[in-house]
Amino acid sequence: MAPQKSNNFIKKDIKFETNTLNEVIKYLDPALVQIINKIPNDIKERVEEIRIRSGKPLMVCLDGTDYIINKDGSISLNNFNPYISTSLNVSKSFQILSNYSVYAIEEELKNGFLTIKGGHRVGVSGKVVYGKNGLETIKDISSLNVRIARAKIGVSDDIMKYIIKNPNTIYHTLIVSPPQCGKTTLLRDMIRNLSNGMTKYKFRGLKIGLVDERSEIASLYNGQPQNNIGIRTDVLDGCKKYDGMILLIRSMSPHVIATDELGDEKDINAIHEALKAGVKVIATVHGEGIDDLNSKPNLKEIIKEKIFERIFILDNSKGVGTIKQILDGYTYRSVREEDNNYVSLKNIRKSNNYNFV
Repeated sequence: MAPQKSNNFIKKDIKFETNTLNEVIKYLDPALVQIINKIPNDIKERVEEIRIRSGKPLMVCLDGTDYIINKDGSISLNNFNPYISTSLNVSKSFQILSNYSVYAIEEELKNGFLTIKGGHRVGVSGKVVYGKNGLETIKDISSLNVRIARAKIGVSDDIMKYIIKNPNTIYHTLIVSPPQCGKTTLLRDMIRNLSNGMTKYKFRGLKIGLVDERSEIASLYNGQPQNNIGIRTDVLDGCKKYDGMILLIRSMSPHVIATDELGDEKDINAIHEALKAGVKVIATVHGEGIDDLNSKPNLKEIIKEKIFERIFILDNSKGVGTIKQILDGYTYRSVREEDNNYVSLKNIRKSNNYNFV
């Protein structure tokens, strides 16, 4: 389909191959696969999560909403004729996901999730076991959350002009978003563009150091990124943000350090170390907006210090991935051309929103 002119950063009618879901469900109990395969294809391609809870209805999340899967493969908001996941469904799926070796995945389990081929992440809950060194493993698994990784290439293309300062550098950039509003998707695509370079803006591309603490951005599998993060990107997977930033500065001489979900005091300290080293930072944080960040002890400091020169505010007011505001980090005024250049924050709240999905 030819690109359409609109007020969206990219058109909303992006489609994904249904075989993405089919690749994921190969790791689940065959009894569950039979039910999931009955779901209509137009719904399959929109599935974001599969929720398997022992003794509870099998569910999927799409477009930010949870739906119950019925025995005939239809989905509904309320109990109709739901398929009830059993403890056997959960245990069989976990055995397949772990390749029948729980010991081989114990280190991953300490983080509460597994990453499977394709970059898909499986959250795990059950009985937590502590030892002398702290959390050791999770056993008696009671529920699984299969998060479908679908990279959306190009979602940041038209907004990179607000990040690129000149052909050789960028602005320190912060993406502020509530959960499940597309911040990681946007960050991933920004990293790809910054790493590859963009001829449109005569931007040559920079060395990116990525600290992927939750294995969501690059989604390494056997050392290979499962998502497109560009040709100049080096990844530290499953590493604490503070440790990762320091290691990358010392070892990989990045121009830019990227990471997801700031919040810890150590994260803020690491950003200061990056600034001292002359490294640009691009990161995300949970929040509703500037006022919300100012109410959080650690985050309000980086806002007060005006470290970030560009601040993207996301929400889901027009669907997941709505880019509500793009602000100058010093004045908190809009830098977006569509907002008539530097209108006041009061007026920004009344302006049009933009959606990248």
